[in-house]
Amino acid sequence: MAEACCGRWARSRLASRVAITEYGSDGSTRTYTYRQLQRAANQLTHVLRGNGVVQGDRVAIVMPQCFATAVAYVAVLQMGAIATPLSMLFGADALAFRLRDSEAVLALCDSEALENLEQVKPRAPLLRAVLHLIPGMWRGANPAAAAVNTRADDPAVLIYTSGTTGNPKGALIAHRSLIGNLSGFVASQNWFGFDPRGPDVDADALPQGSSAVFWSPADWAWTGGLMDALLPTLYFGRNIVAFNGRFTPQTALELMQCCGVTHTFLFPTALKAMMKAYPGTNDNPVRDMFSLRLQAIMSAGEAVGDAVFGYCQTQLGVTVNEMFGQTEINYIVGNSTEFYPAKPGSMGLAYPGHRVAVIDDVGLECPCGVVGEVALHRLDVHGAPNPIFFLGYWKNEAATRAKFTGDWCRTGDLAVCDRDGYLWYQGRSDDVFKSAGYRIGPGEIENCLIKHPAVLNAAVVPKPDSARGALVKAYVVRAPEFESYPPALLIADLQAHVKQLLAPYEYPKEIEFVQALPMTTTGKVQRRVLRLREEERAQAESRSL
Repeated sequence: MAEACCGRWARSRLASRVAITEYGSDGSTRTYTYRQLQRAANQLTHVLRGNGVVQGDRVAIVMPQCFATAVAYVAVLQMGAIATPLSMLFGADALAFRLRDSEAVLALCDSEALENLEQVKPRAPLLRAVLHLIPGMWRGANPAAAAVNTRADDPAVLIYTSGTTGNPKGALIAHRSLIGNLSGFVASQNWFGFDPRGPDVDADALPQGSSAVFWSPADWAWTGGLMDALLPTLYFGRNIVAFNGRFTPQTALELMQCCGVTHTFLFPTALKAMMKAYPGTNDNPVRDMFSLRLQAIMSAGEAVGDAVFGYCQTQLGVTVNEMFGQTEINYIVGNSTEFYPAKPGSMGLAYPGHRVAVIDDVGLECPCGVVGEVALHRLDVHGAPNPIFFLGYWKNEAATRAKFTGDWCRTGDLAVCDRDGYLWYQGRSDDVFKSAGYRIGPGEIENCLIKHPAVLNAAVVPKPDSARGALVKAYVVRAPEFESYPPALLIADLQAHVKQLLAPYEYPKEIEFVQALPMTTTGKVQRRVLRLREEERAQAESRSL
């Protein structure tokens, strides 16, 4: 991965091309070339070796988006160690669990994470040292080449699942997985300057993608930020923007304006926030307000929905490419307006090379229109082993086996397939529930609620009910201008809004207003937390009777 993403560029005539642009909260920028990135990575690799790190060791990286983080990944990967990304947002317990479970021998961090890591170090017995990776701390170290040869199946990254449905598991990702990602990246980013003639061709000579600049608020400690943003951008020798700050719609739009961002990955929650903060008009769309140069938007993590889909088209000037994947098997399904038409609300088609199907409980492919579980076959469409597959769950063979039914790797996400091969998301298998005999998927109702001006965000879960089995309940975050609106009137208005657009059985029988929804650090709504809350309330009520 390190050679493909940095080493080959640093040795080529493109070594002076910008690799990383750091964007400051004050709007300032600082750039670093591929030559600078490789030199710094070589120096840091020698520092790590001096601290006893050897090939196969796990090295935790607890860093924000910045040049030093890119240096850390290249340094760790090129020496054959295993990068273990950990989010800056993790508290002490979350850090301690992952450090202990991964058996990390060393942690790289910035000043914000230093205190937390020092506190939890006694709870991770194999963690020998915590290195405060201040900018330039590697200066003075040997800049000589430091890479080792790795095989395609050698482990490169140990990345933990988000834990939306249980305790996080460590997914071991091989060096080859990056190659498995690339067809999805090229498709979802509408070409991105990719040249089929080979990597040695100067893509700046191409008419499209010649000045591609990528940015995403996705944390580089997560699959969405690391495997969908940082590494594939560097693989194509392009410029990725690093911003170590809090996401706001205004900051995002100003950053994209200042840095000339052409390609981006934005979670649906981010796009929803932009839609509410900057709705724009037909005469003055958001694209013109901020002089945006966007060529492609990819989105994933939750269903995009037609409201956000339409906003991206009319206000941002780009048809959003919804994408689907997981930590274990990333970038397998999605839309690509460059290569095939996007159907609003669909997950898209299987990306080139991947054999994707909707299967039933025993692993048989479901007919068109029948709900089943999205799955990926071990073999690609050519009959060869698919390089995108993870190597397995870290120290958890039982969980790895449970992920498969025969040669199909199950995702836990439900969908239906139409006659054109497009998949339509129905929700997580544990998010879908029945109410009075009707099968309810939360995504459609949440998308409907978001269209109402009073709703910033929404999550739908079942509320236990003795008569119907479950009631449809919605947790709603109100827009600020509706905070003083009488709750009972607003609830009735929202219920009528859903009744008008969806089936009668889908409208939320109960609505609860909250200040915020429980979210993972990857931007996904934790419906499991809300389901458990409803179950606990129901149990408490039954005990009081």
